[in-house]
Parts: sequence; C-alpha cells; structure tokens
Amino acid sequence: MSDWPVAGFTSTGSKRPEALFGPATPAAWHPPARMVSAAGCRVRDEAGREYLDYIMALGAVALGYGHPEVVRAVTAAAEAGGVGPLPPVLEEELAAELRRVMPWLEQVRFLKTGAEACAAAVRLARTATGRELVIGCGYHGWLDWCQGGGGSGIPSATRELYAELPFNDVEASRRLIRAAGDRLACVISEPVVVAEPLPEWLAAVREETERAGALLVIDEVKTAGRIALGGGTERYRIRPDLVVLGKAIANGFPLAVVGGRADIMAGVAHTWISSTLATEFVSLAAGRATLAVLERDDVPGRLGDTGRALLAGLGRLAEQTPEVIAEVVGIPQMCFCRFREDQQGPAVARAAAQRGLLFKRSAYNFVSLAHGEGDIAASLAILAEAADEVARM
Repeated sequence: MSDWPVAGFTSTGSKRPEALFGPATPAAWHPPARMVSAAGCRVRDEAGREYLDYIMALGAVALGYGHPEVVRAVTAAAEAGGVGPLPPVLEEELAAELRRVMPWLEQVRFLKTGAEACAAAVRLARTATGRELVIGCGYHGWLDWCQGGGGSGIPSATRELYAELPFNDVEASRRLIRAAGDRLACVISEPVVVAEPLPEWLAAVREETERAGALLVIDEVKTAGRIALGGGTERYRIRPDLVVLGKAIANGFPLAVVGGRADIMAGVAHTWISSTLATEFVSLAAGRATLAVLERDDVPGRLGDTGRALLAGLGRLAEQTPEVIAEVVGIPQMCFCRFREDQQGPAVARAAAQRGLLFKRSAYNFVSLAHGEGDIAASLAILAEAADEVARM
C-alpha cells in the first residue's frame, strides 16, 4: 500500500509537496501539507498553524481569500439553487459586463478552467481556418493538444500539431510562423512569460499571423484582472482574435472565459463546446462580484504598487545573498527567484514555510489586495533568514 492517502496526496499537481518544496518522503515532511482555511492573505493548516501566503491558489485569488463581497454573492447564488436546467440570467449579465470593460470580447462562452478555455479557443481557431497546426508560447494547461514535449499518454500525431514559439525572439518567431504557412490555425501566447513582451515581438507575431491567414489567441488566464483589468491585451495594446480569461476573474471560484471576434465565436454552431456546469450560478456570481471590485478599487494598480515593494526587496535580498539567489525575475504582480543551485530553491521554500511563509520556489508568487506593507516587510525578513540558513548549508 502507498504511504500517501487515497487521493495520491492531491489531485492538483502544483499543490503537491514535491512541487512546492521539492522531493521529500512523508516521514521527513515538516512544512505544511494540508490546509483547513484561508482568509485575506493567510492560510491555516491542519495543525492550526498560520502562514502568510504568496501562492494565492496558484494565482487564482487577487482580492484575498474569502473577500466579503464575493462571499455574499456566492452565498446568495447557492441559496438560489446553485444550478438548474436553464441558463441563468447571471450568464448574460456577466457577459455584458465583460464586454463593457473588454470591448474586444464581442461574444463569450463560459467554462470552468483555463485549460478548457484554451482548448476551446484552439478548436474555434481550427474551425475558422480549416487548419490544424498550433504554435504556442507559455503554459496553456494539461490537455493533449498543447503537450509537444515529454510526458506519456499523448498520441504522437497530436504532438506533431503543436510547436513552441520563442518568447520575445522576433526573428525566430517570424521564421517559425512563416514556415508553418497555410498549415497554421493559430498562435496562442501568454502576454507575460517571466518578462514583459517586447513591442516589436508583439507586432511581429500579429503581422505574421495575419500574413499566414491564422488567428492570434491571447491566453490571459494568469494576467486578466492582475496586470490590468483586461490583462496584457489592455496593457500592451494587443489586437487578438480570441482571448482566454481565468483564475483571478472569479477570485478563486472555477470560472474561465473564451471570447473575441463575433464571426469567430460563431464557430460554436459548427463544433461542440459545452460543459454541464459551465453556467452554474455560484461561479458566475463570484465573477460578477469580483469584476466589480477589480474595477471599482483599481486592483491591478494596487497590486502593481504592492508588488513593486516586494520585487525591490527581493532584489536587495539577491544582492545580500548572491551565493543563493542568482536573480529575481517576473513583474511586480507575479515574480519569483532563480537560485544558484537546483537544491537551494526547495531549501529556501522549506525554511520559509517553517517560519510561517508560503513562497514558491519557481514561477510565480502573487501579491493580492489583502497584502499590506507590513506583510511585505515581514515576508522579506523571513526570506532573508531562510536564504541565510541555506547559504550556511
């Protein structure tokens, strides 16, 4: 019998101990493993210990855990039945609000996860173009269509329909898209891949997709509501054909969106994109409440201010412990450290957790509306202690 419980420890790969803190056996496991509650930017584990958190549900929470306006909205939605046989009024209301603040979303479809929504966008692109090849840049989920590299269980014919676009490499990207030519259905890209996009790279990708008769899909799962209300599409003035939203748009409730040009979205009549719980009330209510707070309180701007303080502090820490931290990368709203040696990242993460801080050893750490100046200062002090401890190993 395995030492792990029935769930194989957890169904979410990025929340497994080895993902957060590096390889460890159950007997040697001391940092937090399972949680029982979360509020603001703090998490309580099964032993009753509290942690200051920057994982923020893998970036799905921007307002803070248990934000009262979202809680009230989802409570009312649950009391209204939660789900039913007909589409709820909330579906059209939220769709209209999304189009108001993101006018490039001429029509939308709701789903539950970013992986689903990215897959839907690719299916719509293939429907619109009659082509099959996809070029991607960044992480677009775990489904077969975007697994071009290693990993078992993916048909080789499916792998051959996906290629990787080099982020911010203008000439290499031009060559790749031109070589794909009339086989290319779409390019799908995150707007931020560790660094911000170069304007000339964005222009080249847009120009080459148009030249090839392919679509440009922007994957805003991590960035919508965080770097700007409309994500990178708004911030960097991108002209996408389709956009995918997820994570922070419902502050931790399962909601994702695929949307864009109405003529392309009309392709839903010629393919099949549907999910039993795509239009349950609770996540739609969370999305509407979250969008209202994001807009009213200028949450992306405030996350930028808080994140800049964190990023500057991490930069100072890298100068103080260069033998451990090689560099600090990312943008204020989502950043992380790179370490000199592979084992140092897990060691710092474990040492920080033992001091009451959850801080990822790789991409990304996320600030939220709930993080204040005191939280940033306390976090940097803990990370300094953790880095010093690792430097002495």
